[in-house]
Amino acid sequence: MVKHQPLQVYERQLCLSCLTGIYGCRWKRYQRSHDDTTKWECLWSFILFCTFSLLLVWLYFWWEAHNDYSEFNWFLYNRSGEWSDGTVPILAATAAGFTYIAFLMILALCHVAVGQQLNLHWLHKIGVTAALLTTIISVISVTQMWGEEWDVVWISLRATGPFLHIGALAAVTALAWLMAGQVARAEKTRFQLMVLLVYLSVLLTLYFIPLSITSPCIMERGSLKAAPTIIGHHGAPMLAPENSLLSFNRALQRNVSGLEADVTISLDGVPFLMRDRTLRRTTNVRRVFPERQYDDASLFNWTDLSSLNAGQWFLKDDPFWTVQYMSTSERWSVENQTVCSLEQMLKLAARSKSSALFTLRRPPPNHPHHHDWVNLSLDTVLRSGIPQRQVMWTVDSNREMVRKAAPGLQQTSVQKLPLDTLHHKGISRVLLRYNQASAQDIRLYNENNISLTLHSVNKPWLYSLLWCSGVPSVSSEAPQVLRKVHYPLWLMSPDEYCLIWISTDLISFAVVLGIFIFQNYHMIRWRMSGMRSYNPEQIMLSAAVRRASRDVNIMKEKLIFSEVSNGVSSDEPYTENGFNYYTN
Repeated sequence: MVKHQPLQVYERQLCLSCLTGIYGCRWKRYQRSHDDTTKWECLWSFILFCTFSLLLVWLYFWWEAHNDYSEFNWFLYNRSGEWSDGTVPILAATAAGFTYIAFLMILALCHVAVGQQLNLHWLHKIGVTAALLTTIISVISVTQMWGEEWDVVWISLRATGPFLHIGALAAVTALAWLMAGQVARAEKTRFQLMVLLVYLSVLLTLYFIPLSITSPCIMERGSLKAAPTIIGHHGAPMLAPENSLLSFNRALQRNVSGLEADVTISLDGVPFLMRDRTLRRTTNVRRVFPERQYDDASLFNWTDLSSLNAGQWFLKDDPFWTVQYMSTSERWSVENQTVCSLEQMLKLAARSKSSALFTLRRPPPNHPHHHDWVNLSLDTVLRSGIPQRQVMWTVDSNREMVRKAAPGLQQTSVQKLPLDTLHHKGISRVLLRYNQASAQDIRLYNENNISLTLHSVNKPWLYSLLWCSGVPSVSSEAPQVLRKVHYPLWLMSPDEYCLIWISTDLISFAVVLGIFIFQNYHMIRWRMSGMRSYNPEQIMLSAAVRRASRDVNIMKEKLIFSEVSNGVSSDEPYTENGFNYYTN
């Protein structure tokens, strides 16, 4: 006859139940298991890790691409024909997906820490798959439409690299507790060595990765040059409608050094300011000329253009989320803006003694001024009364003719050309997107007296990075933001950075070493004691002691089997291997 008697009552483990329940829908005690995770579930854990890593990169990309959100929205407008802030749903979906996947990653690590078998629920598997496929499709779509923006990741790493290194090292150091626990609980030496090898490889890589980190902000403070001058790109389009007189005035109030605009030629030969091909986004052409709303902006004469309102769209669309901060009088000023001509902008720049920079779009072939568009623009510049030295001429067509007619203009190239070509064409300035000029290009331009202007620089971190790089001028849609940056966000000497790097590595090494010694203390003491005569039960108990106390709860019940014929009294306990046994 066999009888069973429990020696201890099972304790409720609410945290463990929630952990296994949320991750794998295993809410009951008998549903949990300390067996090794199956290969299939290991594969899903790997997919979960890959999804987390990809979403982390995707989230970082959109975080740093904040400098160019308006550019992205403009690309979407040119493709769809309707204005909308496409960054909002992307950011919301990315944040939600990353939070969900990061939560599952934390749960998976907790499973490993408590020795529970990984068993991801099928609903979570569907969610992980959906997040992975959505992210991959999004990455491919953005790469095809806006591929050059990926450069912002590598540029931003020059600003955030030293701090990301410290953060990554702190995270990997914290994982030492988990890795040490795996080594302590593992029964196979091969598995222990594999875990140690992988972890130490990652750790050593992080220890020495600063050797490859280069940042212009790691420099002696005495070598820092003057802050880059700021040119208002479309004026101050976050404070007033782009390319409007109000926008340029708001920019001048922020002490910008110049004004930048996009110029189109009207049907009757008047250069006016317009960024888009049509007038639909920035005017009320849909209401005034509904049958012509899709026509090219250059096919309108100046009389028709002057009758359009160029400010109401700003209050309606609120492209930069700034309308709510405007007073009633400011909204009235915005609402009554009209299309601005090039001559009006040049006269404003002349009065404020600011430079003027504009890019000119050639009219379509059926336009009456398709061939003399350069002459019309040059005549407007000369007629405006602005000193020639204040005008940056970017039109490459008929440049020699322009140089002879107006030798005082600052010849500016919007292409990255060799130095010999620049000198041959008499070009003294270069206007490039911020990702088109490397540190070597900046140095060469400065050494050869070529003034470099980078656009569009809207965030303090990018402005600080270019400041440390020695860029003399930037074009910005947010001059009111950059004007508040009186010093680079961070600047440290090479010796200071070396001290921080070495100190961080030493602290991390000490913590990791201490964790491994603490986690494996009992195993080390057992091996050094020379005892090898433990029976299987003693070995199992010794392994349980090596583990964290939470793992001892594996043995919640003990069933004592005894036969009636063994002659042991049912009322008297007997002791064996440190345990009291009762038989009936």
